Amino acid sequence: MSTDDVVGLSVDAGLATITLRRAGASNALDRVVKEQLLAAVEKVAADDGVRALLLQAEGKNFCVGQDLAEHVAGLEADAAHAMDTVAEHYNPLLRALAGVRVPVVVAVGGACVGAGLGIALAADIRIAGEGAKFATAFTGIALAGDSGLSHTLVQALGASRATGLMMLGDRFTAAQALDWGLVHRVVPDAELGAAATALARKLADGPTAAYAQVKALVSAASSGLSEALERERGAAEQLGRSKDHRSAVDAFLAKRTPAFEGH
Repeated sequence: MSTDDVVGLSVDAGLATITLRRAGASNALDRVVKEQLLAAVEKVAADDGVRALLLQAEGKNFCVGQDLAEHVAGLEADAAHAMDTVAEHYNPLLRALAGVRVPVVVAVGGACVGAGLGIALAADIRIAGEGAKFATAFTGIALAGDSGLSHTLVQALGASRATGLMMLGDRFTAAQALDWGLVHRVVPDAELGAAATALARKLADGPTAAYAQVKALVSAASSGLSEALERERGAAEQLGRSKDHRSAVDAFLAKRTPAFEGH
């Protein structure tokens, strides 16, 4: 692993650990992070010696979603293709995570927002620090959502609550996420790393053939992710060219309240 890597990958006795290492930017997803994260997941998926995967992050926040500064640069350079990242990065990443045959555990501390939430929900088991905060956030910048949220949230919460969270962007706590079944366990923030590693290690040392069948059965019961990703891509392309989206992103970066016109 190079010191320039913003995504780390290590394997120890069957347990693979992928670590987001862009803590200074709250692990925002720029092109380099997305490309390195996808490459790491694909490497894990191809390694027959891996028996469980732990996805974690350095710093205070798990992931605040898309790097909006990079996104604005894309809008300015070529607005018609600024949302190509959904097809080029997010959809392949979510499909790769869904295709990992071994148990996937995500440790969520701090902010888990937008595509960061989508990535977390792609895991099999989530463990959160008690101070974790979650939100979809997309409509705040006049987008509908990506990273599989239109599928995973509806599957986990039902259409009514999922719609509310996606439309209103309400923040919710680790305790609420636990109550709603979005996370498996909540632990004190200081214990998150150790607890997540212990859980992932337990899975790596367990009956992984049985776990693979559990994943297959659960996936079959909640099919439709690929179709949802394609629908999200279409919505992102259309909304990414809207005036509301551009003005909202500019307002977000300027720390002012956006004014939406509905187009």
